[in-house]
Amino acid sequence: MIAWYSSAGGSPLAVELTDYAAREPTRPEGPVVLKSPSNRPLIQYAIQSGNTTTALTTTRFAAREQSLGGHEVIDYTGTVNAHAVRVVYTSPGSDADRYLVHVSVEYDSAPPNTSLRIELPSALTSMESDTLDDIRHLAYGYRAANGDVTSLPFAKLDSGVTKVVPGPLGWAAVRNKYFLVAVFAPDSGIDGASFTGEPRVNKVATTAAGAVAVPLKGGRASFDLYMGPQEFERLRALGHGLDQVNPYAGWLHAVVQPFATIVTRVLLWMKRTSGLTYGWVIIIFGVAVRLLLWPLNQSAMRTSIRMQRLQPELAEVQRKYKSDPKKQQEALVKLYQAHGMTPFSPMMGCLPMLLPMPILFALYFVFLNTIEFRGVSFLWMHDISAADPYYITPIVMGLSMFALSWIGMRGTPPTAQTRMMSYMMPVVLTFMFFRFAAGLNLYYAVQNLAAIPQQWLLARERAGAAASSGAAPPGRSKS
Repeated sequence: MIAWYSSAGGSPLAVELTDYAAREPTRPEGPVVLKSPSNRPLIQYAIQSGNTTTALTTTRFAAREQSLGGHEVIDYTGTVNAHAVRVVYTSPGSDADRYLVHVSVEYDSAPPNTSLRIELPSALTSMESDTLDDIRHLAYGYRAANGDVTSLPFAKLDSGVTKVVPGPLGWAAVRNKYFLVAVFAPDSGIDGASFTGEPRVNKVATTAAGAVAVPLKGGRASFDLYMGPQEFERLRALGHGLDQVNPYAGWLHAVVQPFATIVTRVLLWMKRTSGLTYGWVIIIFGVAVRLLLWPLNQSAMRTSIRMQRLQPELAEVQRKYKSDPKKQQEALVKLYQAHGMTPFSPMMGCLPMLLPMPILFALYFVFLNTIEFRGVSFLWMHDISAADPYYITPIVMGLSMFALSWIGMRGTPPTAQTRMMSYMMPVVLTFMFFRFAAGLNLYYAVQNLAAIPQQWLLARERAGAAASSGAAPPGRSKS
């Protein structure tokens, strides 16, 4: 990380993230630079005393750089309202904290109830190929004292309307799709924050205004600035719930987020321990999930076979007691018990088929927002977090889904409804997944391909069960 500071107010101007390449067409092969639009400083300071607010950017500060104990220190000094002001930046001493900068501000002889106002960036200049998508991810966020993390997308802030958030707060931040600027105040805490919507460009919220107030206790305030990527493990190590700064799935957050966290941790662990690329990690993960679900799917399929054999008797009971629902229910329970089943067996048989769905939903949001997959190439795919440029993975996914449906229909009486579903669902999902992340399509295709052997074995078992019971093969009648 390379940071630039200004002697005008001792403010951070911009941060260059040398580990990440910009994908914006106008910056070929250049690094990502975190900066505000219109060349404003990334962070700006002001002194609040009573009803008076004095911006530090109007004052020129003298700078001194030095190295202390392995830390790079930049010391700015100046005078504001006849008070001596000092702003000190201390760079991290370890690689683990490379995006974290400790800041201390001293305001000599500060009057009571004086605080430091920290103005957050009004936006983060996009460095992505899809600039509009990146802008739509712009949001402020904060963590209240009760531990709740709140996200305020720019699009949800009405122009000219200010949302005031009382303190204490653990942190406040601004983010786009992959990067983040956050203010921590672990010692003094954040007294409160305010967020205001700004005029929109073609109905798109491109900027907003956000600020936090840190108390100057004894004329001194200290806080940390995180200016870097939204790397899951790095933010999790920082604590304070910062890894939740970019919540997944909107109103489904409470359901999807736990699965997304588990899936992300598993994928990162697999990558770290195996040393394989993420493409192979996704393939192995897809096969592993299918193998773990194999016993449950086996049980579900066999329950389906038993239900198929039981259908004539069920239909007879329903016909016999059609006018007496109570006796019909009692007879059905006895029939299920005689075959070692319960009335809930049909539902339990569907459960294993639904278990992979939360993982699939979680992976959709993981590939959409997780920086670890940003720009990762695999085989012909230049970026597994973007759509497959040749649409190979969605087509393979659709074909494998059709193969599963076709094999699954073997040995079952065909109906117009099941035939239509078997043909239409793969087509519909293929077109739906065309623009989804290539990594998601790769995972789903691998899942389907890994399930084909089990589906084939169970289809043979179903056909054998039908033959042993004297049932006619599909499409033929008994003579």
